[in-house]
Amino acid sequence: MLLWKGGRNSSITMSLRQGILVTQRAVGISPSSSTWRALPLASSVSSFQGYGKWMTGIGAGVCFRRRRRRNWIGICGGETARVLGLSRALTLATEKQETIGERSKKGKDADSQTELRLYNTMTRQKEIFRPLIPGKVSMYVCGVTSYDFSHIGHARVYVAFDVLFRYLKILGYEVTYVRNFTDIDDKIINRAKETGEDPISLSARFCDEFHVDMEALRCLPPTKEPKVTGHIKQIIEMIQKIIDNGHAYTMEGGDVYFSVESFPSYGRFSGRSQEENRAGERVAVDSRKRNAADFALWKSAKPGEISWPSPWGPGRPGWHIECSAMSAEHLGHSFDIHGGGMDLIFPHHENEIAQSCAACAESNVNYWVHNGFVTIDAEKMSKSLGNFFTIREVLDQFSPLALRWFLIGTQYRSPVNYSKRQLEVASDRIYYLYQTLADSVEFLNDTSSESQPASKEVQDCVKAMKSTFFTAMSDDLLTPVAVAAFSEPLKLMNDLLHTKKGRKDKSRVASLRLLKDEVQALLHVLGLSMSSYEEVLNDIKRLALQRAGLTAEDLMVQVEERAAARAAKDWERSDTIRKNLAALGINLMDGGDGTQWRPAAVVEEESMLVK
Repeated sequence: MLLWKGGRNSSITMSLRQGILVTQRAVGISPSSSTWRALPLASSVSSFQGYGKWMTGIGAGVCFRRRRRRNWIGICGGETARVLGLSRALTLATEKQETIGERSKKGKDADSQTELRLYNTMTRQKEIFRPLIPGKVSMYVCGVTSYDFSHIGHARVYVAFDVLFRYLKILGYEVTYVRNFTDIDDKIINRAKETGEDPISLSARFCDEFHVDMEALRCLPPTKEPKVTGHIKQIIEMIQKIIDNGHAYTMEGGDVYFSVESFPSYGRFSGRSQEENRAGERVAVDSRKRNAADFALWKSAKPGEISWPSPWGPGRPGWHIECSAMSAEHLGHSFDIHGGGMDLIFPHHENEIAQSCAACAESNVNYWVHNGFVTIDAEKMSKSLGNFFTIREVLDQFSPLALRWFLIGTQYRSPVNYSKRQLEVASDRIYYLYQTLADSVEFLNDTSSESQPASKEVQDCVKAMKSTFFTAMSDDLLTPVAVAAFSEPLKLMNDLLHTKKGRKDKSRVASLRLLKDEVQALLHVLGLSMSSYEEVLNDIKRLALQRAGLTAEDLMVQVEERAAARAAKDWERSDTIRKNLAALGINLMDGGDGTQWRPAAVVEEESMLVK
């Protein structure tokens, strides 16, 4: 894929892989750097006390342009370049570019460090990501069935694919991200009957509630957000093609079913044999079917149900055909990435593949990407099992940024075990993160002079941070390692802010500014950049008091009581108050400016209040 080419007399060309590699070198990122430095990161909350901050990250992006006629056409937007601080990326890249011959002498080892690799469920291995159209990515992610508030299993899906969406954009791709709504379904109809609502109105209401949750979690809106009810025509046309191609049959009454026996490769995607296919799991039990695994493409209308006219009679679409039709309508029959939770591998995505290929022989998805479950006590969280928490329920107790941090803290394909304790830890770390940035911004706003440039230690730290992040994120979005890369930068920031040695460092201002700027840029790709740190910090403190069952006034009474005990040298009473508050998630800190408090994860061994 040629993204940049010199003039007519130039023999120098640059591929995307070369361009990323060259730009990494130009901005001081070592493409061959390993992730070993990030691994020893301590996991306990106590290990961060004294530094008081935690960080997440992003890699530097790449901005390439190409000459077409006499105009420069940008591959990535100006906002991306601005956020990443890479406005000089093209200039630097051209200064240090390599010829194809030079690259071939060095081999492929360096290139392999910068290429995005994704685990493909279809091939069951990680593969280098190469889009169908150079510079552009088409991605479809199965959306929610909108009949209730979304749970944190849904949050896991859409935060994971939001990170992928953001990272693809950072890499310079133009991404078309399609995420649908299933706004007509058995569950929607049944809920509407229970509440006495019109099913379309009920579904629209919960689509709106879903948007509120996604905005709170800082998920970017997709490029397109189709609804099933707006694509009935396309669904009917696809079903007719499947029938015409001999892969579906109609039954008396107007039902249309897909014939799995007509599609020899059915089951290969999920690795299931025909004998394993079960009816009853969104696969209707119907003695009229030719095969128990045959699934509905069109469901005939029941008395009083919403329906649409079709060649087979009034009815509505089956669940699986909806995504096949909408993805084909908005991305074509072949596109780059199809995503969703692992629970969709069978039957939903297995059936999608069968339907799409039955309708169009050229249908193809290059990369099938699936995220792991959210579990409670090692059991999958789901509405059907009744062991779920809605996003709203979690956000009533914790900052949405803490929930996002919690979800990013595990690689997207791995299961993540939900617990209140884990949310407390995530809230604690996100508080430290923003407190560090707030302290840095306040210091830099009050300081204008920069007597010396950033120290070599800080510059090396920043380079290592970027290198580790790029390597981790390009390795199938290994977010835990990417996040861990920020332990050392946070330590340096707090040293410069709060230690005697740091305050005397002549490079203090420039070093702190460099660290702050890089950290802010890195937060952007994980959806954690903020315009107001104080607002987030205050919200986290408010929720911490709420979980502790205290008001700000209650806390001040105890702080004053402890101060009186300390003045009277009643150390036992002073320690008792401190321990009782720690057991509620309130950490007291004594300093030159008096006693301050911050939210903290409840110390488990101190979970019993001291009398």
